[in-house]
Amino acid sequence: MDPLVLMTDVEESTEALLRDAEGWAAGVIAEPCGLPGWTVGHVLTHLARNADALTNLLVAARTGEPAAMYPTPDARQEGIDAGCRRPLAEQIEDLRAAHERFADAAAAMPAPAWAVALPPIRQSAAGVPWARLREVEVHRVDLAQGYTPADWSDAFALRLLREIVTAPPADAPPMVLRPLGLEHPLTIGGPVTGGDGPPVVGGPTKSLAAWLAGRADGADLTVSGDGELPKPARWK
Repeated sequence: MDPLVLMTDVEESTEALLRDAEGWAAGVIAEPCGLPGWTVGHVLTHLARNADALTNLLVAARTGEPAAMYPTPDARQEGIDAGCRRPLAEQIEDLRAAHERFADAAAAMPAPAWAVALPPIRQSAAGVPWARLREVEVHRVDLAQGYTPADWSDAFALRLLREIVTAPPADAPPMVLRPLGLEHPLTIGGPVTGGDGPPVVGGPTKSLAAWLAGRADGADLTVSGDGELPKPARWK
């Protein structure tokens, strides 16, 4: 997909998150979220610093400088730890400013720069807008403030599902996925030896994507032969 088209989705998703956050109580920053050991403040700070990190990649693609998301291996976690306890209003403004820097960097990209390979994300710069959209949409769920995978768009859920299937974790168990409404099944995981083949897991696309991404328990999914639902490998 055209990266500039995806930037429209990034803009809409980020603005929706900021509108939601403006209605939260100030104390929400210290509340636990859907990620073990993290609070809402951790997630908001991470989203801001991730926008800056992806901005760094776009600038590198445009200028020809070496591509690095963070200046040091520890900078990602240090940034989250340093900012997670700030007041909610400060975090909202930080996230808004970081998003604007990212959007400006995308707007400044000449067409050839989108094809520049970026080793930190193992794809070209054209994949950066999707990486940002995925970050915002999945972490909106992690914030545990009422936004769930059911709120994802069909297009986002299908792209996320296909991404996980195309590049699954190395220890992903073999299975066949049958998303409702898709004509062809999707296969994930390594080969199966013996038995009756891998389990066939069916259900709505959003539910399958959320389950494989570790953001749902799969309670609304079906398994062939009334079998047991496989345990998906840890993703991201």
